[in-house]
Amino acid sequence: MDYTATQSGFRQQPSMRLRNNAADGPQHASQLFDDTSGAGPGAHSGGYRTPLAGHEAGAFVGQNLMSDPMSNLAMAYGSSLASQGREMVDKNLDRFIPISKLKYYFAVDTLYVGKKLGLVMFPYMHENWEVSYQQDTPVAPRFDVNAPDLYIPAMGFITYVLVAGLALGTQNRFSPELLGVQASSAFVWLVMEVLAILLSLYLVTVNTDLTTIDLLAFSGYKYIGMIVGIVAGLMFGRSAYYLSLLWCCVAIFVFMIRTLRLKLLSESAAEGRLVRGARNQLRMYLTMTIAAAQPIFMYWLTYHLIR
Repeated sequence: MDYTATQSGFRQQPSMRLRNNAADGPQHASQLFDDTSGAGPGAHSGGYRTPLAGHEAGAFVGQNLMSDPMSNLAMAYGSSLASQGREMVDKNLDRFIPISKLKYYFAVDTLYVGKKLGLVMFPYMHENWEVSYQQDTPVAPRFDVNAPDLYIPAMGFITYVLVAGLALGTQNRFSPELLGVQASSAFVWLVMEVLAILLSLYLVTVNTDLTTIDLLAFSGYKYIGMIVGIVAGLMFGRSAYYLSLLWCCVAIFVFMIRTLRLKLLSESAAEGRLVRGARNQLRMYLTMTIAAAQPIFMYWLTYHLIR
C-alpha cells in the first residue's frame, strides 16, 4: 500500500503540474518569459544591456569628455604645437634643401632621359646650353634638355651600387657589409663634393642662381660614366675599362665646363670692368676645378672593382 502510494505520488506529480498549467490558461503560461517589449534599457533582468544601451553610454561618456574645458584646451594646445613644429621643420629644411621644389627636378619623361644621357656621353656637338625660361621660371626638364634633374643622378647612384655588387660577386668578394660600405662611401663623397663647392662659392663671393639641388644634379651625372666603365671592364677586361672610363671622363669634363660656365658667369655683366675681369678668372678657375674633380671621383670609386 505504501509502495503504491509512493509510486502513485511520483507518477501523479508531473500530471498535476500539467493540469494546473492548463487550468491557468495561456495568460499564465506566457508569464514564464519576461516581457521586454515595452521596457527601457534599464528594465532588463540580469543586468544585461542591449547594443543600443552600450552605444548610448559610450556617446554619453564622449560628450562629457568633449564638454570638459580642460580636455578642449589640451587638444587645442597639442594641435598648435604640432602645427608649429611642422612649420619649423619645413622652414629649416627649405633653408638648405628646398623640398617644395623637388617636383621640378623629377618632372622628366622617357624622351628627356634619352636625350640627357646622350648629352652627357656626347657633349661635343651640342651648341645651345642655356636653360629655357617661361615668365622668369625655368621650364620643366622634360621640355628642356639643358635643365638639371635628379631622376638620372638618383637612378645612376642606385645602378652604380648594383653594378658594384655584381663586380664584387664575379670576384668572389661579395658581402652585404661590403656592398653597404661601397654605397655609403659613394654617398659620403658626393655630399663632401657638394659641400666643398658651396664653400668655394661662398669664399669666392660668386653670385649665382645655382642651388644645392642643382649641384647635386650636376655632380650626380658622373655615375653614368662610372657605370659604363665598370660594365665595359666586366665584359671585355681591364683595357676596356680604362678606354671607356677615359672617354666618359673627357665627356663629363666638357659637359660640366659648358654647363657651369653659364651658371657662374651669368652675374658678371652687371659688374665693373676691372672687377669683372678679376672675378671672371676666379669663376673660370672654380669651374675648371669642379669639372676636373669629376674624373678623379669616377676613377676613385671604380678602379678597385675591376681586376
